[in-house]
Amino acid sequence: MMRLRFHWSLSAVGEKLRAAQSRASQSALPQLGALARFCRQAEEAGIDSLLTAFGFHRPDPLILATALGAQTSRIRFMIAVRSGLMSPVAFVQQVNTLSALTGGRVSLNVVAGHTPNEQRGYGDFLAHDERYARTGEFLAICRALWRGESVDFDGRHYRVEGARLNLRVPAPEIFIGGNSEAATALALEHGDCLWRVPEPPSTLRAKIAPLLDAGKEAGLLMSLIARPTREEAVRAARALVASAGASRRTHDEFASRSDSVAFTSAYRAADTEWLTPTLWTGAVPYLGAPSMALVGSFDDVAEAMLDFQAIGISQFLFLGWPDEEELALFAGEVLPRVRGVTVTA
Repeated sequence: MMRLRFHWSLSAVGEKLRAAQSRASQSALPQLGALARFCRQAEEAGIDSLLTAFGFHRPDPLILATALGAQTSRIRFMIAVRSGLMSPVAFVQQVNTLSALTGGRVSLNVVAGHTPNEQRGYGDFLAHDERYARTGEFLAICRALWRGESVDFDGRHYRVEGARLNLRVPAPEIFIGGNSEAATALALEHGDCLWRVPEPPSTLRAKIAPLLDAGKEAGLLMSLIARPTREEAVRAARALVASAGASRRTHDEFASRSDSVAFTSAYRAADTEWLTPTLWTGAVPYLGAPSMALVGSFDDVAEAMLDFQAIGISQFLFLGWPDEEELALFAGEVLPRVRGVTVTA
């Protein structure tokens, strides 16, 4: 059984209810001070890497990771990337440069996009499965460059001749995001780990089996609400929904526009509030698919993570509401229980 690894998203650090706002109203100006403080907190907590997400309502993920990498010493940055928006050769050159400057503290979160409207704003008019096919070509070129090859490639979406880079670094770990069959196929061919939106272990086991059989990993993108008792955690979850106010319409509309299988499946799952005694969907209509959460006492949440580990899940990418508080509780209370360390009152 693989040792669990833990990552955290920077998507809402310093802005607890950012996801309750429409994307059009969100500022993309990074709160660099708050982000740097959280990076250092995560570094001390033993978090493996921090996600810098992608979207028109966010700063550029690679540039943000560069700025934060200069203010940290150990933690890695998981940089979101979408194919079709730039040359794969130029992208690898950027990633290699950042990797060289940070001592290899770079991994990639490859996503194909979640709404056609946003993709079109970037000049991308491909349908869902075609985006994944293009991403396969993108990563084939990237992988060849990381192997140090001179690349000739003539595909449906990309063509390069004699592509090479003199700045060479080891290939970064590649995470693929998605719940679709196309996402699984891409992870099998080019990824190291597939991120999925969670579902009960009883139904998830069969869906990740092909990945595990191929020597790949499977991970879950989700939120945490862990408190000393289940009652306190449930109250915190209810308070979160109440504080989100009238934002449900924002995410209803987003769900109707999205062609992401991961996101739309999370919205459908939210018709049932509790998928397991700890897996809660109550915030999904208000804060989006990544707010599907493990809710419970410290013991409950640790046990739920171990249940996922038992079926083959080996990595978790978390959000918190707010992130700073939840990370402190995770590091001080949940993580020792997951690791089998005795926790004293």
